[in-house]
Order: sequence, then structure tokens, then C-alpha cells
Amino acid sequence: MTQSAEGTRDEVAEQHPAFPMVRTCPFAPPQEYAKLRETEPVSRATLKVNGKPTWLVTKHEHVKEVLGDARVSSNLKLPGYPHQFHIPEEMLQSVRLMLLSMDPPHHTDQRRMLIPEFTARRVREMRPRIQEIVDERIDAMLASGGPVDLVTALALPVPSLVICELIGVPYEDHNQFEEWSALMMNRDISQEEYGAAVAGLDRYLDQLVTTKENAPGDDLISRFIEKNRAEPVADHTDIVTMARLMLVGGHETSANMIALGVLALLEHPEQLDAVKNDAALLPRAIEELLRFFSISDSGTARVALEDIEVGTTTIRAGEGILALNNAANHDEAVFHDPDTLDIRREARNHLAFGYGIHQCIGQNLARLELEIVYGTLFRRIPGLRLAAPLDELQFKDDAMVYGVYELPVTW
Repeated sequence: MTQSAEGTRDEVAEQHPAFPMVRTCPFAPPQEYAKLRETEPVSRATLKVNGKPTWLVTKHEHVKEVLGDARVSSNLKLPGYPHQFHIPEEMLQSVRLMLLSMDPPHHTDQRRMLIPEFTARRVREMRPRIQEIVDERIDAMLASGGPVDLVTALALPVPSLVICELIGVPYEDHNQFEEWSALMMNRDISQEEYGAAVAGLDRYLDQLVTTKENAPGDDLISRFIEKNRAEPVADHTDIVTMARLMLVGGHETSANMIALGVLALLEHPEQLDAVKNDAALLPRAIEELLRFFSISDSGTARVALEDIEVGTTTIRAGEGILALNNAANHDEAVFHDPDTLDIRREARNHLAFGYGIHQCIGQNLARLELEIVYGTLFRRIPGLRLAAPLDELQFKDDAMVYGVYELPVTW
């Protein structure tokens, strides 16, 4: 059977479920995903934020197919793009595209300039400094005594400090940029609040990039500026926009995964004991936790540039698509008993970092941060435990990147 998008917005809104769908359990995807995979793996939905229609893609093979298709665009300015925020139209048309929202050849040129900063070898060289940062934060936790909020004590400051040092942002400004970042990730804020957060962060980064253009340092932004002078692929505003993506993406995702991973292991003590007793299990545990939570579920928004077939469904040119990696990562056809956390699972084929040309460029760094944090935390504080009931924790159901707002722990 072939389907296509017909009818008015009111008809679509009346006929199709609203997105995003809510997780009823903090350790499971929305219940609707499993039903959609079984009965309608490429289905219509209505965006809660603006009432517009979009396609939802929920099977692992179809998500890979969409994300690897050159006939599908990441350009958020195109009509039909499934926006997740209240973005003022005038701001949308004037904003400079980020790397995640670019199509080739501009995407190819800028990504090529950045890849050397995130190779496995380059990231391994960062291990001693990341280890030092993690030890300093755990020293502070132990000195203060429990209970502490693990989010503010460890999960947020570690990736924030790492990305600040990598791209050359003064860490003393972290409170301000973390506030802007949190607003930008919140689906429920107004157009004015979203616009003000982006504008505030861009003004800050504009001054920073200008400083580095005049006096380069030993950091990612300065190195990009120097490469760009030899082989121009970006202008000043492009570099500001790239810095915003690196700063927000570099701490927001890792911070949420650190906290959620610790929580999941504490709530699955037999899994945690296995990791404690066999450090060789840690890399597998990290891949499984990445798969299990898939925290940037709807970050893979796309628009069809021409009519395409996904499974038995026709998606028309100009229609929006959300390739849901959380649904894909719980696909029973790929992962046995997918809703069970199993740190011994071979989960490297998960799509938590996306797929195709826009696959997360910082995934090597994210994996290293998780490895050092989990390994060090449970080694140095083996008696770590929750200091509040699970059902009292507040999860980020209102945010583009899933997480937990606070994680009280003690030992």
C-alpha cells in the first residue's frame, strides 16, 4: 500500500497522533513506538509545537535508509522541515545554517576541516586531561560529603570543561552559556525566549571568534580559523555558528548521558556489579547505555527533496521526516529483548549517534568521557547509591535531549 500526505492541517491534526510522544517509564521509549514499528513503521504524526504534519520513521532499517539518502535534506529553512521549537519565521530565514543543518557541498567542506580534531588518535591524547578533570570533580564530591546532586557535581561540569578547553571558551563563563543552552534545548519555551537564547549565545561567541581571529590560541576554533584562511570554506558568521554547535552539543549530550547512565546502573545493581568486577565490560556497557536511552531521539529531522519510497510508503517532495533513533534502537528485528538493559549485548550497530554524513562528529570524545567518568566514579566511590526515590526524580521530557534535571546520590 502506498501512502501520501493529503488534506489540510486540521484534517491531519484530527487523524494522526501528536509528537513528541511521552515516555511513561524513564527507562523505556514511548509505548507507541513498538506499535508503530509493528503496524505502521512509516506513519503520519502532528507536531505539538505548531500543529504541522510530519512523517515518523521507526524501524532500524528504514531510519538508516532515510539518513543515508542523498534525496533527503537537513536544511531547516526548507518548507516542511519538522521544527521542534517555536522559531520566529524572520529569525528562521535570517539564521545561518549549522553543520547539522547543512547539505553538501557546504557540509562536506566544513566537516572535512573539523574531522582531524575528533579522530580516535586525537581524542586519545585528551585522556590524561579528562581523567584529571574527572578526578578533581570526584575529589570535591568526597570532600563535601553526600548527598550531592550528581548533575551539578559531575555530569555537567566534566563535559562543559572539556569542550571549553577544546574549543577555547573561558570556563568561567559556563553558567551563562549553560543557561542559554538549556533554553535552546527546551521545546516548551516561547519564540521570544528561544530567539533571545540563540541571540545571546551568538553575541558572546561573535566576540570570542573575533578575538581569536586577531590573536589565535591553541584551540579548535583558532585552528579552524587558520585552516580557513588557507582554504576558505566559511565566513565569520559560519565560524560563530559552528562554535555554537560545538559548545552546546559538546556538553549537553554527554552531561545527560553521564547522569542517565549512572542512574541506570544504580537501578540495575547486577549489571553494575558485573562492570565493577570486569573492566573489560565497560566499552560494551557504554554502547548499550547509548542504545538504551538514545537521548537525542528526534534530532534527526529531515525534508524530502523529491518523492522517495521508504518501505511501502511514498514520502512526497517537501514533506518533513523524523527518523527516530530511539525507536530504531529498540527494534526487535535488530536487538533481542530491546527494552532490557544488557551490558553484555553487542550493540555497536545502534544509531544513537545518527547515521550517514551527519553522524555525530564528536562520538569518539563522548565515548571517552563516558568511559572515564563511569570507570572512575564507581572505582573511587563503590558505595554510590541514590539519595532519593526514583519516582521523585524529574526527567527532561520537555527537552530535545533527554536526561534528568537532578540526580541526588550519596555513599
